[in-house]
Amino acid sequence: MNLAIESLLIHGGIDGDETTGAVNVPIYQTSTYKQDGLGKDRGWEYSRTGNPTRAALEKLMADLEQGEYGMAFASGLAAINTVLSLFKSGDKLVVSDNIYGGTFRILDNVFKNFGITYQIVDTSDLKQVKDAITDEVKAVYIETPANPLLTVTDIAAVADIAKKAGKLVIVDNTFLTPYLQRPLTLGADIVIHSGTKYIGGHSDTISGFVVVKDKALADRLYYLQNAIGGVLSPFDSFLNIRGLKTLGVRMDRHVENAGKIAAWLEKSGYVEKIYYPGLESDPGYEVQKKQADGAGAMISFVLDKKYDYKKFFESIKLVTLAESLGGVESLVCHPASMTHAAIPKDVREKVGIVDELIRLSVGIENADDLIVDLEQAIEASRI
Repeated sequence: MNLAIESLLIHGGIDGDETTGAVNVPIYQTSTYKQDGLGKDRGWEYSRTGNPTRAALEKLMADLEQGEYGMAFASGLAAINTVLSLFKSGDKLVVSDNIYGGTFRILDNVFKNFGITYQIVDTSDLKQVKDAITDEVKAVYIETPANPLLTVTDIAAVADIAKKAGKLVIVDNTFLTPYLQRPLTLGADIVIHSGTKYIGGHSDTISGFVVVKDKALADRLYYLQNAIGGVLSPFDSFLNIRGLKTLGVRMDRHVENAGKIAAWLEKSGYVEKIYYPGLESDPGYEVQKKQADGAGAMISFVLDKKYDYKKFFESIKLVTLAESLGGVESLVCHPASMTHAAIPKDVREKVGIVDELIRLSVGIENADDLIVDLEQAIEASRI
């Protein structure tokens, strides 16, 4: 049966347990498996290599992304580390100019030591992408919308440019999830997620995912997943399956709330600049509307100079000052000192990640309550 994504979230992957009839996939909390003789296993040998609970989640993520092969990892960065391990000394990546600080850190402080280099470009500018692709470039790595400035990159257009040059396209789809955007259907080769965010959805587990269509690429990634060993535990796999069952209804509320708050901020007179691709005034609005089923629930903004951003963070009450995003509760953070602190100040400021930038992850609370809290915190920060 060809199911819509709302049904796939609940019945995709491996639906329930055939042995007992349990409607939920059991937690196979085991490290190893009995073998019936030398070379005679029952499909499972060792839980780093494969675990039934994790396998069910991996199949579900592959189904949701309309891919063929899924891999689950202990964190989003474990997933990114494994993907970057596809490359060798002398290879180069073209990378979006505002990406998660942890991605920059692992590129700049880890893989650069192995001779794998990168070039940062504005991937929303297709000419910059095309000009950056040289012989040593092996992949284009994009986030869209990007973290934290919500820059939108045209996935299909970048994929077209990259494919003509024989390069891979890697897309971090964390901000939108497969419920709103499916990069593989737009020409991407590899999709990455931090499942810690919307997929888990409740700020109670850390996870990462990779999904691909191509078997040869999947075989290489499965080998690296097993060799590096940063795999997701059975219990956290169970939590992610449970989280995915409500992803659709959660994302609907997240996006609805974010739209209301972004519209309020834009008209409030409180902000000097706002970044949200669901606003018609946003430069990425048309591309976002074309390639995704919603604008997501991340908003970044810079307060007007009449307000002190430090006092804003001190005054917020309902919204929580914290790292991360994508949980049911609204979170606010200061990218320059928190999520993107690993990026040198001059690099941050060049792309717009200034000290005054505030990033808001809109939760599923009542939107009017959130607006009241934001307004009182801004008013309290008046200079």
